[in-house]
Parts: sequence; structure tokens; C-alpha cells
Amino acid sequence: MPGYGDSPPVETVATAQGRVAFLDNVLQKLGMRRPVLISPSMSGRFALPFLLARGDQLAGFVPVAPVSTKGYTAEQYRRVQTPTLILYGDHDASLGPQALQSLQHLPRHSVAVLPDAGHACYLDKPEDFHRALLGFLHQLK
Repeated sequence: MPGYGDSPPVETVATAQGRVAFLDNVLQKLGMRRPVLISPSMSGRFALPFLLARGDQLAGFVPVAPVSTKGYTAEQYRRVQTPTLILYGDHDASLGPQALQSLQHLPRHSVAVLPDAGHACYLDKPEDFHRALLGFLHQLK
């Protein structure tokens, strides 16, 4: 993601609208139609504004303890009709429960809490993570 890791900061993603446009451009260039967007941690800064602005372009959404959930209102979340699997590890005492508090307002959500897993639950418990993810994907068919 621009501005993270070793990538240089990019002014075009300084705003939520810029991040929506960036993610939209990536999906278009990849030729993806109605993908399932998986959003761990910091990618929430890109995925959440995209979900709220263009969630109808997604087949599903899987936030994994994403950041920035408090930046939106319960009413904004209630407008989203994208099927969502809220996922986090039970040892993530900060971002997981915080994200759940906001994201539980999404009308078409389910929750999977992975036991004995931390913030990066997909690394701590990859089999459990993939089992939950595959179960969600099968429900979308």
C-alpha cells in the first residue's frame, strides 16, 4: 500500500476519496469484478472508505481487526449491504474488539473469533483463519 513499508508516501491517497480511487484503480487494472476484499489491520484505511462508497462492487468483505473503524458512524455502516465476515483473534485485546464495536452495525455481518490468536490471527492460526474464510466464501455462492 502506498505510504506503508518501504513504499514512498503518495499524496493522492492522503484523503479517503483518494484511497477509494486508488483501490478502485487497482481492482480495475487487475480485471476483478465483485471480488471479496480482505482487509487486515492498516489496510482498513483503504478498505473501509471503499466499502462505504462502493461496497456494491464487492461480493464480500472480510475485515481482520482493521484500523480506522471509529472514523465512521453506525448509520454509515447500516447502509452497507455487502456480506461481511468480521474476523479477529481472541488475544487481540485492542483492535479486534474495537473493530467489532463499529462493524457490528453492518447489517449482513457474521463474526469469527479465533481462539489463541493475536492481532495477526491469520499468522497465529492459519488453519482456523482459512477454515473461517472458506466457510464465508462458500456462503456467498
